[in-house]
Amino acid sequence: MLHNLLWPFSLLTFDYQVLGGTSGLFGNHGNQPSPMLSVQQQRNLSLHEYMSIGLLKEAGISVPTGLVASTPDEAYVVAKQIGSKDLVVKAQVLAGGRGKGTFEGGLKGGVRIVYSPEEARDISSKMIGKKLFTKQTGEAGRVCNQVFICERRYPRREYYFAITMERSFQGPVLIGSSQGGVNIEDVAAENPDAIVKEPIDIMQGIKMDQAIKVAEKMGFPPALINEAAENMLKLYDVFIKYDASMVEINPMVEDSSGIVMCMDAKINFDSNAAYRQKKVFDMRDWTQEDARDRQAATADLNYIGLDGTIGCLVNGAGLAMATMDIIKLHGGTPANFLDVGGGATAQQVTEAFKLITSDKKVQAILVNIFGGIMRCDVIAQGIIMAVTDLELKIPIVVRLQGTRVDDAKALIAASPLKILACDDLDEAAKMVVKLSEIVSLAKEAQVDVKFQLPI
Repeated sequence: MLHNLLWPFSLLTFDYQVLGGTSGLFGNHGNQPSPMLSVQQQRNLSLHEYMSIGLLKEAGISVPTGLVASTPDEAYVVAKQIGSKDLVVKAQVLAGGRGKGTFEGGLKGGVRIVYSPEEARDISSKMIGKKLFTKQTGEAGRVCNQVFICERRYPRREYYFAITMERSFQGPVLIGSSQGGVNIEDVAAENPDAIVKEPIDIMQGIKMDQAIKVAEKMGFPPALINEAAENMLKLYDVFIKYDASMVEINPMVEDSSGIVMCMDAKINFDSNAAYRQKKVFDMRDWTQEDARDRQAATADLNYIGLDGTIGCLVNGAGLAMATMDIIKLHGGTPANFLDVGGGATAQQVTEAFKLITSDKKVQAILVNIFGGIMRCDVIAQGIIMAVTDLELKIPIVVRLQGTRVDDAKALIAASPLKILACDDLDEAAKMVVKLSEIVSLAKEAQVDVKFQLPI
């Protein structure tokens, strides 16, 4: 999938992606990012294939006939309804590499060809409710709650087509290749000249002659050039209409019946457009995401889990980055990124602590708040409420500066809780790293540690 071609910086509340890293789609084909590449912030919603196919069908784009099923018996019914003896059963899991994945239970492949409704029911029973493990899911796997059953088509030729945003082009770019139905990452690495790129002026929109040029370079037969170009225009309309950050078709095919068809679809959407794309965002499948992400979204918090032992609660993305950097500088590892924003309530701070402490690897917490819009006393109230309600035993280091900081310090000092206050960020970072190490060593030795504040 195209998003795997973009060199990842998987930190913070965003996916920092360098367009043109290991894939070579945008010029660099090595293992390190080119110094000329730009870093782009993206937060994307991803939909299941059958949902994306549905959006394409609504736009008048040629797609295979298919229906979704949530149980093996439903799979039997929809297979009969489609009416073809040649069918494809596709596991609906938000991860690439489904075809080469393995289900718990031993079934190989998340995309299977079947020849009867009975076989569709049998294969579906081995997919639905089971975890699928692919290169992208890793050992955690992703549960398959639905299958997409569609008619089997017979392509003469397979192509790759996508639309995405690229900063170096200052807008959308069409990407095409004559080599579809395979890992486009491999194509880009081994034969970068096989990748066609056509920038689009986002103010003027796509022109028919641009789509025709891409279709010709992709190698469509002369008789199908216009039809392929028309599908590209419709795909671009979907891209713009739904505030997509990527539309990927792999493969786009010349069908044996002589038509151009989109056999598969992956669409990512910009989360910043959620307020005007309610139809799309209501389709979100939270079962495919970390439960903590849903909890954070419900509480209106920016959160992403990391692999370290020190929980971070900060207001502002820049301050969060600086906080994680200084923890690393002093030998610690951040366990998360959590930005409560500039208008957090005491209740949101409590929810933030619940999120942080739901990670059992967290051995200590650093709260670093600069009160500009955010009042320090509100943060202090939230911290005290959270520590009391959650009966937290791990050490908490708090560094507060800014609006009503003296009131905040007074609240913390008056509480009976073991909250260590520190004015200097460098000292706070050193302290939380040391405390984290002490707790980790104590757990390894299976002894309990109690912290006593200095008098």
